[in-house]
Amino acid sequence: MSTRRQRPEVIAAALGASSIAIVGLSANPMRPSYGVAEYLINAGFEVIAVNPREQEVLGLPCYASLAEVPVAIDVVDVFRQSSAVPDIAQQAVAVKAKFLWLQLGVISDEGVAIAEAGGMRCVVDLCTKIEHQRMA
Repeated sequence: MSTRRQRPEVIAAALGASSIAIVGLSANPMRPSYGVAEYLINAGFEVIAVNPREQEVLGLPCYASLAEVPVAIDVVDVFRQSSAVPDIAQQAVAVKAKFLWLQLGVISDEGVAIAEAGGMRCVVDLCTKIEHQRMA
């Protein structure tokens, strides 16, 4: 199976969603996840912070897992190592998210297979910020 899930119609649909849970969101402003989250907030998305090591990021409460998020999640945007993706994909399916988005350099055939088997659409190895800017 190809890990290159970069279909324009799926990218556009994901970026048309309203809520994006950023898994691995860091409170460190030098980390890519921080900059992407800040951009998405300013672009009008409802950003949900998910990281068990953080209490709050960008003024948002931080949840330890997707299961703890008290609102519906449209897109699960992953800023974690590829090896963590299968577990995250299982959590994303369990909370009925619509999209699994793996950031630049995050690639997992197993995670994509889990997500797709659970009815999710996937984007792999692309940045939500870059793609949103490109499509604007």
